[in-house]
Amino acid sequence: MTPVYVPTSEDVRLYECAVLYPILSQKDEQQLQKEIEALFTEAAATLVSKDVWGRRGIAYPIKGQMEGCYVVYYYEMDPSKVKEIDAQLRIMKNVMRHLMVKPPKDYEIVNFAEKYEKWLKERETVEQRRTREKDEEVKEKLAKKVQMQAKRGAAEKKVKTEEKP
Repeated sequence: MTPVYVPTSEDVRLYECAVLYPILSQKDEQQLQKEIEALFTEAAATLVSKDVWGRRGIAYPIKGQMEGCYVVYYYEMDPSKVKEIDAQLRIMKNVMRHLMVKPPKDYEIVNFAEKYEKWLKERETVEQRRTREKDEEVKEKLAKKVQMQAKRGAAEKKVKTEEKP
């Protein structure tokens, strides 16, 4: 179980900032993430966690894009700086959408990217298990069918031998 977030002082709060940006080259992507992190650093915010989700589909087209990259930041900062950062993110180049929220008290920070990767690995094993179970089921049906054919063949031979005398 991951630990529950506890603020370091009364003057700061935890904020979750999700950023969506278009698919960029690796260099441009790193540069954009550094610019976003610099905004928070200038506002005297402390990075608590960074969750890079990577490339995902978008529910509706934004600026002609159907896919984008997601990053979720958790920052501890003064509440008076939120509007300033929000305005700067709104006009920042290559930021398609962003969302800043104040999580509830006793919020548990979860790294969803890691959980997603773990789920993908488990899902593969589940699919492999299902495939194996289907193969075993088909083999059992085939074996039963062969047994039935063998019994019919034996019964037919018995009937033919009984008819001859």
